[in-house]
Parts: sequence; C-alpha cells; structure tokens
Amino acid sequence: MSNKQHSTTITLPRGTLDLTYQTNAASGNNDLKESSRYQLEDLLDFAQRINPKRAFLFVSKVLGRHIPVAPSTMRDAFTDLANLVPDDLPEPILVIGMAETAVGLSAGVHQALQTRYPQALLLNSTRHAQHDNDNTNNLLTTFSEDHSHASQHLIYQSADKVTQAQLLASKTLIMVDDEASTGNTCVNVVTALRNAGLMQLQQVHLTTLVDWSLNQNQTDAKADDTIASRLPNIDFYRHHLLSGAWKWTDAPNPEPIIMPSVDTTEAGSQALAHTGHWGRFPTLDSTDGFANYLASFQTTFAIFDGQTAFDNAQLPQKILVLGSNEFVWLPFLLAEWLEQNADTVIDNQVIKFSALTRSPIALGGGISTMLSFHDNYGLGMTNFAYNVDPSNWDLIVLCVETSADGVDAMWQDLDNVLIVSPK
Repeated sequence: MSNKQHSTTITLPRGTLDLTYQTNAASGNNDLKESSRYQLEDLLDFAQRINPKRAFLFVSKVLGRHIPVAPSTMRDAFTDLANLVPDDLPEPILVIGMAETAVGLSAGVHQALQTRYPQALLLNSTRHAQHDNDNTNNLLTTFSEDHSHASQHLIYQSADKVTQAQLLASKTLIMVDDEASTGNTCVNVVTALRNAGLMQLQQVHLTTLVDWSLNQNQTDAKADDTIASRLPNIDFYRHHLLSGAWKWTDAPNPEPIIMPSVDTTEAGSQALAHTGHWGRFPTLDSTDGFANYLASFQTTFAIFDGQTAFDNAQLPQKILVLGSNEFVWLPFLLAEWLEQNADTVIDNQVIKFSALTRSPIALGGGISTMLSFHDNYGLGMTNFAYNVDPSNWDLIVLCVETSADGVDAMWQDLDNVLIVSPK
C-alpha cells in the first residue's frame, strides 16, 4: 500500500502548527483495509492549551473526551486500533493506558485484544492516589509526562500474588495513548516499569490513535528511531490510525498565560467508591463492576422519571453520558448499553459520550463551549466540560465514582442532569 504524504497548517492564537502526515501509516500483521482508512478530519480537530509548556492540543473526534461522540464510533476506533497489533506476541502481555485521556481507550483496546490474547492484563496510570485496605505498599512506580498540564502519574501493583507475578513477568508491553507527539512519555513509562521489576520485557508496542513522533519519511512499524534507541534490549513497534510530524512556530509576542493548578496526585476529600476493577489496579476483566453501575443508573433514572421501576420509565430522545476525569470506562459501557437498547424504542435516538476533565483548554478551534466548575473529588481544583451545552440535551447522565453530594451545584441545579454514583 502506498503512503501518500499530506500537509496542512493550523493557525492558533499563540502560533502555527505545520503538519505533515499520511493517512495509511497504520501497520502490523493486520493492516486497515483501504476502505477503513481514517482521514485527518475524521480523527482530529485542534485547539489551544492553557499551558506554557505546550501551546497546542490535538482534539480527538473519536475519543469521547473533549468532543461528544457516539459510543459506536468510539468502539470502532478501539477495535480498529487493536486490530493493528500483531498476532503471536510473546506472553504475558500487559496493556497500559495513560491517564486521564486514554484510560477508556486503553480499556477498549484491551477488550478487543482479548479475543486473541484472553490473558492480557490491563493497567492504567492514575493521578488519584489510591488507599485500598487490601493493598500495602501498593504503588508500583511513578513517571512523568513532561509536556502535560499534570505531569506526575502513579502506577499501582496488584494485591493478588498470581496477578502480580504475571505483571512482573510481562514480555510484551502495549502502551495505549490517544496520541504521541515526541515519544518521551513512552520512554519514561518503559524505563519506570523496568526499574520497578518488569525485567523480562522483550517488546514494546506504542499503540496510538495518532502518532506525531515519527520522522517525516519514517513509515515502518518496527521503527529505527529515537524512541527505539532510548530503549536498549527492547524491540520497539508502533501502531496507529494516522501518523506524521509536527512543527510549532510561536506567534510574535504571544500574550502570557497562567495555567490553573491541576498538577496533583493527592487523594481528595471525597472518598472513591468501589466501582470494580477497570484498570487502576491490574485486571483481566475491565467490565467488572459494570453490572452494579448499570443497576445504579436504572434505579436512579426510575426515581428521576417518577417511576417505581426502570422498565416503566421512558428514556428521552437526546442523551449525553458524561464520565468524570479518569472514571470513563464504565460510563462509556453505560452509554454503549443505552445506544444498543434505546434506539429500538425511539426513532432518531441520539446517544453520545464525553467526559469532565482537569485539562485547561482555550475556546476556539475544536473547542466551541466551555463549562468550568469545582471537581467532584474534593481536590479543590477546577474541572471543565467542553463542547457541552446542557440546553441541547434532553438528559445528561453525569457518572461519578464519588458521592453525588460532591458534585458541583452547577450540575445539581440543572433539571435535565441525572447524577449516577455507585451504590
């Protein structure tokens, strides 16, 4: 398959972003079919970060984070990306996702990969300190994401001896992120994991929706590049739906910006309820906990609708499900369940998914609206919801892993917002 080069320039208030890219760079044993290629406009919009370390943001159109997306569109992207990962990888396999943006993406890729690798483990980084009574000294390692608004990440180990032994014995690491722009985070993660005891790693597969860390003429999945050279004794591969290179040029005399204080890994004053094992600790089954969370939604919605049981309730036509920060996988599964079950009852049903975030982004480009409010974790930081106008939805299902009492009054005062918290 040929790899046609494209180029475009994105102008943002603080500068210009020059992109060179190819739409069929994804490779591996399972190439995307010609008809399944993703174009740049299918995958991305662009916006300005409120971040002095990096002024631009790649805004995903398939991730369900800053732009509301149909769950089926998200699922297709998860599966298409997973299908690029080769067969016959050395096992045990560890799939690791990057907080907060990619924790749902990693779970979706992991779930798709389990059709071929049923024993693959899922583990996500987190910025929420965990206090689990079943775990002692449960922090496995930390690493830094240098360009991020919140640079410090935590990675936890398992209290289960068998699971922990499998984790440490991992031979293949599949690192999942929404995008790679320099490759530094990948190197930092692999280095931290090896130093923490994963000394049997043979292969690393950087698996991203979009990879901007390639040199412009580099297309091979097994890349002889700067990332590989920084990972000694590791076979390094890349898999992505689109790839390219970027160059940023500052505008003359850009206005100074002040980034909100969001770089913390402390535990907030609001306790995290047990929502199952979906990746903050190593897990085989990322759907653990969904049945309980679905039941919580059904009970809460029945009361919201003035019914005695969910079966008697009538779902509205336009529903937006919102995850919160890192708690997005079970909310996504809820949105997917609604999409698969509600559209048989109501014509022109619209179900979309997005999430609250701590990421500070300026209005403009891919960000048309912004809501700001206090976080529900009791961390005392501002959270945001982008491209969400509450008046456009019949029902907003706000999913949290904390008590509903900790949700900002802005949400609680809206008549069309249903807050779902764990039982």
